Amino acid sequence: MKKEGPPLEDLLRRLAEIPADFLEEPRIGRTGTVAVAAVASDLIRALGGPPLTEAQAKVLLDTDTKGYRNRLGILLIGCWLLYDEFFQKQKGMDSSAFAFLTTRAGELAAVTPAPKFVSDPDRREELVRLCLNDLGFGPAGETETQAQDRLNTISSVERQRVILAARQAEERARSIREEMARKAKAEADAKITRE
Repeated sequence: MKKEGPPLEDLLRRLAEIPADFLEEPRIGRTGTVAVAAVASDLIRALGGPPLTEAQAKVLLDTDTKGYRNRLGILLIGCWLLYDEFFQKQKGMDSSAFAFLTTRAGELAAVTPAPKFVSDPDRREELVRLCLNDLGFGPAGETETQAQDRLNTISSVERQRVILAARQAEERARSIREEMARKAKAEADAKITRE
């Protein structure tokens, strides 16, 4: 059972009003301006945890993944969202927040550009709902079923999964049709040679 979180509108407004600093280019090597690991470490400390270790920072900044620059941008936006006073008042949010940042940012980066999580209302709602869900909360005033249904409806990751499954099913169906056509032709050819 999920605990009741803050009103969805409060967190949506927070994302819509994100400071420009959180939208700056993440520092990768000598390019970019925002030190993502420092921002994440400050967040984890604000949530009651210790600063990030070098190993945790390395996991967070993994540049071997596809779309890592976009992932780091989403990570910064997620940090801003998690800096909300509601999360800071909760106990033991640091490990859940770190898990959310390290897993969800990568999933989302594979399907959506980071700026969309600020500019697009549906993507803002998706990020907020994913964050609340992953941290064990539901939006205030919604049942767990309502919250999950809405998340499934707007989830870009779920949409990509459904599209991929549909493509795979179509490919299987095409393959079966081609095999059936080959067998039918072979049977027709065999019938002609017998006669």
